[in-house]
Amino acid sequence: MSPNLSLLNNRKFLIPIATILLLLVLDQCIKIYIKTHFMLGEIRPIFGDWFKLYFIENDGMAYGMKLFGGGKIGKLVLTFFRLVVSGFGFWYLVKCIRNNANWGLLICIALVLAGAMGNIIDSVFYGVIYADINHYIGGWFEGQVVDMFYAPMWEGHLPEWLPLWGGQFFVFFSPIWNFADACITVGVAVMVIGQNTFFSKEELEKAFGSSPPAEPSEDSDSPQ
Repeated sequence: MSPNLSLLNNRKFLIPIATILLLLVLDQCIKIYIKTHFMLGEIRPIFGDWFKLYFIENDGMAYGMKLFGGGKIGKLVLTFFRLVVSGFGFWYLVKCIRNNANWGLLICIALVLAGAMGNIIDSVFYGVIYADINHYIGGWFEGQVVDMFYAPMWEGHLPEWLPLWGGQFFVFFSPIWNFADACITVGVAVMVIGQNTFFSKEELEKAFGSSPPAEPSEDSDSPQ
């Protein structure tokens, strides 16, 4: 049996791939609904002032951050970077499967890949597919990433006695993000938190270039 055929029969390959496809479908369904039912800039409260749907588009990274100040060049560089990262991610996923990696690690990689691919679809195709919606004009690789989730933890005027910013209106956690961004964030966060479970001691030492101190021998405690 060829290695590729063996991989296709491996649950540790099929389940992460199915996870990626499911998350991609959910991400695109949410974005398509927002694109076709909201006006650009429209806000609809879901849970009072704590959680809202706020339709914006950006040409940057997760949570609205931009590369090289945004614009066409920044967008093309960012899209190329996402494609490279996704390619590396699939290679790493296959490598982890063949090494019989922990299920948690495989699902985290699937989350990150699904998030990256979800935003790649926006960047590559939305400039053409939705060229006539919301007065948006674009082309291949010029699509805007659709963001819609807005959950400010606190917003209001800062105390007057506060230096520099006293009395100013302030929003704590103001980024607007999408389902793909959330997948990436959760995947990376769980990998960091669970690294001692997901990776062997040898892998961690190789990754961080350090090794735990040697345990003292019994003879070292004995008097000379």
